[in-house]
Amino acid sequence: MVNSTVAVSKTKLKTPPLSVEVLGSKVLRQGAKRVTQINQELRELVAQMLKTMYAKDGIGLAAPQVGILKQLLVLDIDPDNPATPPLVLINPVLEAQSEAWALQDEGCLSIPGVFLPVKRPVQVTVSFKDEFGKLHRREFSDLTARVILHEMDHLQGVMFVDRVENPLALAQELSKHRFSLADVRRVTSS
Repeated sequence: MVNSTVAVSKTKLKTPPLSVEVLGSKVLRQGAKRVTQINQELRELVAQMLKTMYAKDGIGLAAPQVGILKQLLVLDIDPDNPATPPLVLINPVLEAQSEAWALQDEGCLSIPGVFLPVKRPVQVTVSFKDEFGKLHRREFSDLTARVILHEMDHLQGVMFVDRVENPLALAQELSKHRFSLADVRRVTSS
């Protein structure tokens, strides 16, 4: 198992070190650039992203969500367990995905309060570098696969609401939480 060795307490800080962009922000719709240097500065960013994710009760966070257009994401599907280290994926590439798909509710730190069903593959193979530049190729399934795909979408300027197939539920949920349907850019699940 490839896990992060960036030592960060999973304690929920009152004030996260980074601010999270919300739906409507232009930075969330831009494509992220490949990371070319993996160094201490990048590891500091990873630590700040993890602290921000934990403070916001998230299980995944992509660099564009904190206004940084780099192909970097962090996730931890077991945030309440200090023994489970988070994952750090730099320049992730989707190598393969299962033919089996599942429809499950998703939420996003950039669209607080909104939860809607999204269809995604249940298993993926992803190649990526860790925070020390080591290349990995791994299979992920279920919630971990879903979170990785959700965060990888952010690197392309895609948000989970763009993949919601029920337009009425989408409009109602966004309106209820004071987000604009005009900020959604439909994409098909494929």
